[in-house]
Amino acid sequence: MDRRALLRVALGVPVAGVSFTLLGGLPDAALAQELAEARAPKSKPRPPRLVMLDPGHGGKDPGAIGARGTHEKDVTLDIAKELARLLDRGRGTKAALTRETDVFLSLPQRVQAARDARADLFISIHADSAPNANARGLSAYTLSENASDEFAAALAKTENLADGADMSHVNNAVAAILGDLAAQHVHRASLLAKHSLVAGVEKDLRLLENPKRSANFAVLKSPETPSVLVETGFLSNREDEKLLRDPAARRRIAAVLARELAAVVNAAPFA
Repeated sequence: MDRRALLRVALGVPVAGVSFTLLGGLPDAALAQELAEARAPKSKPRPPRLVMLDPGHGGKDPGAIGARGTHEKDVTLDIAKELARLLDRGRGTKAALTRETDVFLSLPQRVQAARDARADLFISIHADSAPNANARGLSAYTLSENASDEFAAALAKTENLADGADMSHVNNAVAAILGDLAAQHVHRASLLAKHSLVAGVEKDLRLLENPKRSANFAVLKSPETPSVLVETGFLSNREDEKLLRDPAARRRIAAVLARELAAVVNAAPFA
């Protein structure tokens, strides 16, 4: 009797022309392993990890405008849509966008979109004006009530005024949650995502000096969703604007980010 037939008999599955009960002795180790695996209940496949992509600005809010007239809102939407396409095509991930067209969303609406979707990770995509016109390259930011440096603080101040309302201070209820955030899963996961993302992209994309920063960004203030703001470059820098105006360069940025984000959400503590 071949191994497949023996395994069927051992599992109690009839085999034509055979009357056999596995009583005369134990199967060999390899067959025992096969038998254990066959009898083991099959675990349900893990649902794909959802990454909520937030293209910064939009509609009446163009965001930064480069010297050549490049609008941040167009750059971020194009990168986010390509990034979503690649994440949806990948294994174990799917993507959603806070906006898919040139529409205006308030900062609270963006935060709420991630919360409503129960996203595993929220990525806000930007290409702002930097406090220093020489600054260029990709960088990533997590939430902190105290900014890591003046550069990050200036970016957060600009972003928090993006929808015309001063969002630099959250309400007391959310502030209380944030006060205990450092010891909780969300903050740890946000930091992991930031560090892993920067470490992964540095071999393929130019990075800002000191690319891992933090500040009091209103758009990162979801108590349930790990959140990172990614500056893909700065339109205040002529070289970065030239790069971000190029559709091929934007696709390359999206491809690198997609690769690294898929790795991030399929690792602990997301897995």
